[in-house]
Amino acid sequence: MRLLHTMLPISNPERTLGFYLNALSMRLLRKNDYPEEKFTRYFVGYDNESDGAVLEFTHTWEMPPSAALKFGHIGIEVENAALACERAVQNFGVVLAPPHKPRSTVLAFVADPDGHVIEFVEKKRSDS
Repeated sequence: MRLLHTMLPISNPERTLGFYLNALSMRLLRKNDYPEEKFTRYFVGYDNESDGAVLEFTHTWEMPPSAALKFGHIGIEVENAALACERAVQNFGVVLAPPHKPRSTVLAFVADPDGHVIEFVEKKRSDS
């Protein structure tokens, strides 16, 4: 397993990115717009995503700021998302979304015993 990112919801991308890029000297690593789902993801950090953990900021376009700030997660790369979910449940976790493939990667979401959300991102295999 490898820590990939911590996702934090944001209400104002310009203000948030300005803080992390200018005050903390991070770099914008990538930006992904999802017009159909009406949100944008920004990945920032000191190292490239392949070299270290980063922050993922998600801006939901039409959600009121107070609602948008109530979700977040820790992203962890795993070899097998189904097995990671089984291990989580065996250790008092709860599966929130079983393994599924919304785009090119298998994802699953679990909650730890305190309710913190963890996203399992299945490592891409060379044969896929």
